[in-house]
Amino acid sequence: MSLQAIRQLAEGIKQNVSEVIIGKEEVVELLFIGLLTSGHVLLEDVPGTGKTVLAKSFAKSLSLAFKRVQFTPDLLPSDLSGINYYNQKQGEFQFRPGPLFTNLLLADEINRATPRTQSSLLECMEERQVSIDGETMPLSLPFMVIATQNPIEHQGTFALPEAQLDRFLFKVKMGYPTTEEGLRLLKRFKEHDPLETLEPIAGAEELAAARQAYRTVAIADDVLAYLLALVERTRTREDVAIGVSPRGSQALLRAAQVHAVLRGRDYVTPDDIKTMAKPALSHRLTLRGIARTQGQADKVLEDIIRQTEVPAEAGLTVR
Repeated sequence: MSLQAIRQLAEGIKQNVSEVIIGKEEVVELLFIGLLTSGHVLLEDVPGTGKTVLAKSFAKSLSLAFKRVQFTPDLLPSDLSGINYYNQKQGEFQFRPGPLFTNLLLADEINRATPRTQSSLLECMEERQVSIDGETMPLSLPFMVIATQNPIEHQGTFALPEAQLDRFLFKVKMGYPTTEEGLRLLKRFKEHDPLETLEPIAGAEELAAARQAYRTVAIADDVLAYLLALVERTRTREDVAIGVSPRGSQALLRAAQVHAVLRGRDYVTPDDIKTMAKPALSHRLTLRGIARTQGQADKVLEDIIRQTEVPAEAGLTVR
């Protein structure tokens, strides 16, 4: 698949989802980048902003297996992975797969599940496999978790630990629609639900080809050094207790490569890295003191981007 075909595929998905969700093209693009780079996306915002509907619309635009799980405090790890049960008719144990055995998993209100259940997702999100009763079972590819959570309601919730957050490629806020978008939304849903008639426009074959093609996007040594400089600055600031991990730097690189493709280029620029830095890195920072209490991860990243020297175009040596 050519890089131009990847761009056309992304535009088609954004247009398809816009039949249901209005004004969230940037969020849909981040979901597409996450799917292409084998990443996972955490959608965070107040109730009613369309997080679940967006995830459903994105999944329905692709001919992939999709399952939704409502996370609750009584949800067990086996409710996700599945169980071995005794079949009396056949006189043997059989495996009943859980919702993890899919391509796109919507983990609705993920922070309502207990830490035990949350931790059961670590293996499948990172290694694309599940271990059950000592047996390791591979998951279908592609495999992506789209999780939602409400950041303002804390009663009956369990905050995601750093190890869990680090598995997510992006953390994205939905935001409220503008007045014009809200008016269009009311008119659209007045007579029927457009999600019911949404048709898929791509499948596993196209996505597999796109995942191979985007890796050919070049990145100069100077731009690669710039990316690493941003990451290393998160590890030396006084208001940051834990900076971005090597997994985070790799995630930023992959995201920047796809972002370059979607902007019509076959090489990465510093602007690609700047654009992807916030959604890819903000949730990986553990802050200290007042910066932590006020949730200033985005501000910290803005300071780091502003203070880090951008390489001159003349000095770029593309590999």
